[in-house]
Amino acid sequence: MLVKLPETGADFLTAPFRTALRNRTYATESFNTPRPAEVIPVTTRDGANLRVHAYGPADGETIVLAHGWSCALEYWNPQINAFAGEYRVIAFDQRGHGESQSGSVAFGPDQLADDFSEILEAVLRPGQRATLVGHSMGGMTIQAWAQRYPEQVAQRASAVLLATTAARQIRTRATVLPVFNTLVPAPDWLTLVLFGTPLPLPGGRAMNVVAKSRLLTAAATDDEASFGLSVVRSCRPSVRAAVARGLLNLDLHGAAANLTVPTTVIAGSHDRLLPEVHSREIADTLADAGYLDRYVILPTGHLVNIEAETAFNNELHRLIRMGRRGMSATVGQAG
Repeated sequence: MLVKLPETGADFLTAPFRTALRNRTYATESFNTPRPAEVIPVTTRDGANLRVHAYGPADGETIVLAHGWSCALEYWNPQINAFAGEYRVIAFDQRGHGESQSGSVAFGPDQLADDFSEILEAVLRPGQRATLVGHSMGGMTIQAWAQRYPEQVAQRASAVLLATTAARQIRTRATVLPVFNTLVPAPDWLTLVLFGTPLPLPGGRAMNVVAKSRLLTAAATDDEASFGLSVVRSCRPSVRAAVARGLLNLDLHGAAANLTVPTTVIAGSHDRLLPEVHSREIADTLADAGYLDRYVILPTGHLVNIEAETAFNNELHRLIRMGRRGMSATVGQAG
């Protein structure tokens, strides 16, 4: 089912605070928002303006970062700060998220794919390829793009990293609520109320504790919990709810087989939102197709690039080198 992205009263209530939530200052330097080198104008075919930022040298190898549900491009601050000294790092707000407009197209796999295709067209030169990184719904975005535009994969991607993401059965596998989907199935109405109600999310110390127990792990630092929760709280409530309702029924099973470049899958061993079974299923699909580069399980919750920042960045560095070797081999064969 496709879901429209409406506006609600809760959106207006949170409007004065959303930008500040995305741009708080932290003792952990890597969480602080850097200044972009370039703002790239991207307008979708239905007229929605998307916020797209470029960081780092204009002539550097390119990394494209796709964030997940309820987040914004600032979610990738730990990776932007780590990689922009050497690479051209592209980050964008998904439709309706951050400062991107909702437009008139309904949420769904085709919309995710079309928007991503248009972003790649805008940020990459003809013949240029990038390392594509997707977290959660960002990983679903890359899978949807590969399913809808399989011919673009070899043209636009040198390698892919899919982090704590899924392809299907999100509703029946999530274990965010204690007991449900572990001992007993979660009823549909409860899932819809929990994820699909357009209410502002509160902040404060108590919510940080909840974030640690549900989205991260007990070992997460206060900065990690505060940073992740602040980015999520900055999402318009109407968008968070509408997209959640669409994601609960999303089915991209098998789409990863179209990722015909070296692809790494990273799972969080304590991920309750998209448990490790999702990542393993995608990795199996890639392995059967012959494109799985590596399957990695890190001891984190859902926000793996925040909670295991160093390990995540090291894996991304390794994958970039893998993609570089693959591109060199392709050029050599063409010559």
